[in-house]
Amino acid sequence: MTTYIGQPVKRFEDAALVTGQGSFINDIVLPGMLHAAVLRSDYAHAEIKSLDVTDARAFPGVAAVLTAADIAGAIPDIPSRPMTGVQAMDVFNAPGHPVLAKDKACYAGQAVAIVVASDQYTAREALELIHVEYQPLPPALEPRDAVADGAPVVHPEVPNNTAMEVTQRGGDVEAAFAEADHITRQRFDAQRIAPIPMETRGVIADYQPNEGMLTVWNSTQAAHRVKEHLADMLQYPEDGLRVITPEVGGTFGMKDCIFPEDILVPYLSMMLRSPVKWIEDRQENLLAYHGRGMDLDMELAVKSDGTILGMQFTVFADLGAYFLLTTASAPFNALRRVAGPYHIPAVQLKMVGAVTNKTPTGAYRGTGGPESAFCMERSLDMIAQDLGLDPVEVRQRNFVPVDAFPYETATGVTYDAADYGQGFERALELADYYRWKTEAGQRGPNEPAIGVGIAAILKSSGASGHHREERARVAIGPDGSVSVYTGISPHGQGNVTSFAQMAAEELGVDPSSVSVHYGDTAEFPFGFGTSASRGLIVGGSAVFSALTEARRKMAEVAAHVLHCPPDDVRLERGRAYDVNTPDAGMAVPELATAAHNGELLPVGLEPGLDFTTSFTLPDNPHSFAAHVAVVEVSKDTGHVEILRYVGVHDCGRIINPLIVEGQIHGGIAQGIGQALTEGIAYSQDGQPLTGSLMDYAVPRSKSMPDLVLDTLNIPSNTNPLGAKGIGSVSTVPSPVAVANAVLDALAPLGIRHLDTPLTPEKVWRAIHEAEAK
Repeated sequence: MTTYIGQPVKRFEDAALVTGQGSFINDIVLPGMLHAAVLRSDYAHAEIKSLDVTDARAFPGVAAVLTAADIAGAIPDIPSRPMTGVQAMDVFNAPGHPVLAKDKACYAGQAVAIVVASDQYTAREALELIHVEYQPLPPALEPRDAVADGAPVVHPEVPNNTAMEVTQRGGDVEAAFAEADHITRQRFDAQRIAPIPMETRGVIADYQPNEGMLTVWNSTQAAHRVKEHLADMLQYPEDGLRVITPEVGGTFGMKDCIFPEDILVPYLSMMLRSPVKWIEDRQENLLAYHGRGMDLDMELAVKSDGTILGMQFTVFADLGAYFLLTTASAPFNALRRVAGPYHIPAVQLKMVGAVTNKTPTGAYRGTGGPESAFCMERSLDMIAQDLGLDPVEVRQRNFVPVDAFPYETATGVTYDAADYGQGFERALELADYYRWKTEAGQRGPNEPAIGVGIAAILKSSGASGHHREERARVAIGPDGSVSVYTGISPHGQGNVTSFAQMAAEELGVDPSSVSVHYGDTAEFPFGFGTSASRGLIVGGSAVFSALTEARRKMAEVAAHVLHCPPDDVRLERGRAYDVNTPDAGMAVPELATAAHNGELLPVGLEPGLDFTTSFTLPDNPHSFAAHVAVVEVSKDTGHVEILRYVGVHDCGRIINPLIVEGQIHGGIAQGIGQALTEGIAYSQDGQPLTGSLMDYAVPRSKSMPDLVLDTLNIPSNTNPLGAKGIGSVSTVPSPVAVANAVLDALAPLGIRHLDTPLTPEKVWRAIHEAEAK
């Protein structure tokens, strides 16, 4: 039997991309197109005393200049996504994001005005002619300080700058801490990170008044969501709206939100009756959206053998000045997912979301998982150090046992099937953990130090609320051509190839003959896009449901023609045949023709092969990962070199191992960047100090180590594919695995903890301060 599931089929998407044939937003040119540029605030917090656009409007080639006064009453603030399914949400007071700053600017980079002109150069020149008088105000910058008494108020309607507050509790926390032999406490800083997609954001809008049609091209993760918000915010009928997503050069969560330009560009196209294009530059990209950004307090109560009795965990989240759609997700996820793969019988959790005068934060690959996993995995290393235990022993003693699944945490989260010990031990074996530990202990005082770091994590996938639902359509033409329509919107995950493999497996055709359609609301009217690693788990399950129906009907038709029971029909290698007489059969195109011809069908069977189905995820599957990093730290320079890196991942049933490997490589690269080089920095007055790639240091390919990878395939029972999340599972453990390794190397010097990024300067200063004591 021919099988495509589980095979490393090369991605069908790549040929066009690597040969320059892909079409991105900036490749699209329409007749009479105008170009937009945005004026942004230079201040983190300032009243706008006056705003004069007279000279800009008079500049040759300028078609329009808009300020908040020009759109007052026409465009509302961008709303946040409501929190669904959240218990014990004490405070949720989300400030919506103004499309253009009104009476004051609340973060450096906030949009104040937009210019539309004949070309982008004229539009940018006209920006220089807009005169703004600001009255600077004291900024609120750090989340702990922002919610303290006497802090500068960002929004009068958000008392104490507290926009979110969540408390959760499970088990007897007081008894756990009273009975403990040892308590480990540590404060952590999860620095802000910029997503740095290869392609920045972009929007094109083309309004055709005679047809009553507004077509929008948007570099987004969710075309249908953009359509929904455009219809709502512009009060425009949905049947006159079409949103198209061309190729998307990465996003990592950033393009899952609605931004001011997403609304302004279509509005301007309708106003000017011309197509309008806006393309974000890299500096704007670095100022528009950040991930991470949390201060966290962790307390673990343990027995003398390292067994965890209880945990107290507090998150102070830096939300930025306004909420975007995913702003609330990351800190809430950090709170709920902090227990990881460990049995912790008593927990007390609290999250405070602070409004600050910084760029808004939101989902970024892992969405809260890397932040909480960092706290847990660093704390376990500290427990091992304090109690004289091996970090491996502490983790193994606290893993949820195999016979406990499905396992419910103290906060009510349910884990599906897994074997954490198996994956963990495999990672140690591949890393040659104990040999490296021995070699580290043999290094002399004048030699570079070796450190070994480990991390074991869980990553919940599939989203929540309505985002657990997705639809799909499979249409087979009379010629046997197979078209798959999906509501997800991939941006590098390889879903086109994976879905084609699934169709080939179910329908007996070649994967290259399957066409997969996505990202166009006119082709398929429903979809929640791609986020939270839901592409395969939810979107793929919907496709699988449609394929199952298609296969069932094709088997019925073939059984009628071949005079055999439907259960005896096989679809394979482009043919349908009776398993008892395999030499006799029919080609799939013949079968499709018969299915579309009512005269050839059995009584009661409608002609056609067109199936639309939906799937709703009942609960979140949880991926597992165990990473081991071995590093060498120069005591002279503070430079960190990764000598060996191992990752073992349980992603459930794997459709395409080549795609999985690529996703894991990318996630580890981003995690290493977070650990060693990346971080958004601000001055004391709220000025961004990392506004370009000259200042914001992403890892380069030459600094990436060779990766040793392996996978487990323990199916999840939450979806028919048995799949678990892939897209973010390697991003969660990689920052703390590297940090644990560096701090293991520095431990003999008495250095207990350093927050990331562990830059050479930071490490060098810590070494010399320790040696000076």
